[in-house]
Amino acid sequence: MDHVSVVVDDLAAATAFFVELGLELEGEATVEGRVVDRVNGLEGVRSDIAMMRTPDGHGRLELAKYHTPSGPGGDPRAPANALGIRHVAFAVEGIDDVLDRLRAHGAELVGELARYEDSYRLCYVRGPEGIIIELAEQIK
Repeated sequence: MDHVSVVVDDLAAATAFFVELGLELEGEATVEGRVVDRVNGLEGVRSDIAMMRTPDGHGRLELAKYHTPSGPGGDPRAPANALGIRHVAFAVEGIDDVLDRLRAHGAELVGELARYEDSYRLCYVRGPEGIIIELAEQIK
């Protein structure tokens, strides 16, 4: 897999959130034109994108803000069991510190921080645009 794309309304806030999580902004661009329309199956696409790279260099996350055409919108409070891609998981160290830093960007716990057996401390966090991310800290 090359990357996962997430559509957002506030590209700057989403970018800042993922930078705080440890991702690096790899580049930004505006995409539009006939080829973009054909790939998306839409007419008149104009979108700003921010490509983020994970700290290990192996994964990428594309954040996309569509200016045109307008989309149907979604439910930013959709629960974790709603249909579709519901969360993206990140391995972290110092999960309590990561949570504190993300809360400064408006993140909130979906449930609670819990210990899974003797292997992980886990939680779901809802960030900008209702994006749910899972934080997983391996217990050593």
